[in-house]
Amino acid sequence: MTQTGIPFIFMRGGTSRGPYFRRSDLPEDRETLAEVLIAAVGAGHPLNIDGIGGGAAVTTKVAMLSASDENWADIDYFFAQVSVEEKLVDFKPTCGNILSGVGPAAIEMGLVEPRGDETEIRIRAVNTGAQVVAKVPTPGGELTYQGDVAIAGVPGRAAPVHLSFMGVVGSSTGAFLPTGHLRDTVQGIELTCMDVAMPMAIARASDFGLTGYESAEELDSNRAFFDRMEAVRIEAGLLMGMGDVSQSVTPKFGILAPARDGGTLAVRYFMPWNTHPTMAVTGAQCMASCALTPGTVADGLLERAASGPAEVVLEHASGKIDVLVDFSSEDGFTLNAAGLVRTVRKLVDGKIYVPQSVWDGS
Repeated sequence: MTQTGIPFIFMRGGTSRGPYFRRSDLPEDRETLAEVLIAAVGAGHPLNIDGIGGGAAVTTKVAMLSASDENWADIDYFFAQVSVEEKLVDFKPTCGNILSGVGPAAIEMGLVEPRGDETEIRIRAVNTGAQVVAKVPTPGGELTYQGDVAIAGVPGRAAPVHLSFMGVVGSSTGAFLPTGHLRDTVQGIELTCMDVAMPMAIARASDFGLTGYESAEELDSNRAFFDRMEAVRIEAGLLMGMGDVSQSVTPKFGILAPARDGGTLAVRYFMPWNTHPTMAVTGAQCMASCALTPGTVADGLLERAASGPAEVVLEHASGKIDVLVDFSSEDGFTLNAAGLVRTVRKLVDGKIYVPQSVWDGS
């Protein structure tokens, strides 16, 4: 054999998709692991023609699962963002959409036994240390993907997976406000730099000469905007203590505008070198927290809830995402937990093959 076969499950989680592996089926060292994931996804080509990636950042994501040795958690979830056109892997961030498939994948892999009509699975996000409780439908003790829930950006309906995120404040930088300020000005653009589930630099759309209602395609074609945004993002990364972020997908970038379809805010989220077609689960938590925090760049764009829990409805490029935020405001904004509902579907299982020259399986 000139190739190494690796067991995997290919799943759609929320509005993303990718392979789910047992961590023990992959190489231990990060350098070899990155090469294996690059080969599996087919990174380095716009169509990922030599792998199973889909030619977009939301389809080149990888989940690696193992039984947790932490008392609180059942499953450890290690995430990798593989690039589309470059042979790069970023192990810094996590992904909440892919995380929505972790519970079902853990059951499929035999790492968790289903319990009753709904199985609660405690997940530790290895990359950030976040704690997530997933409630997975298992009627009669059997995992199901069939249901009546629809989410924006995904056709059809499926069974809901309820996610409750805890311990997400400062998960990457160690601080709710990594710069120490509610607002910073970078190259003439006013920003709120915030770290809740995902470190982000958030600005008002109008400060870039945008409405905030542009489609993902319209934004992606506006390269002048992307050039300016990237320069601001890189400088914001330095201010946030994240070093040189020019080769990292974090911090992510987001823009805000007043809602126009009955939601709380209109938002656009960047991955960061193109526009997210919908909305990241992690980014939704950060932007919802920005919306609820007085003094941020969201001031004047919405009517804030005075106390939690509060439902924040973000209007994104393909629809809406609802975030239920449990927070207190007695001494500034304090996030206790954030809840979202996603759907999942298993697409393929079997083995994925990578050249033995990349990894011989030892």
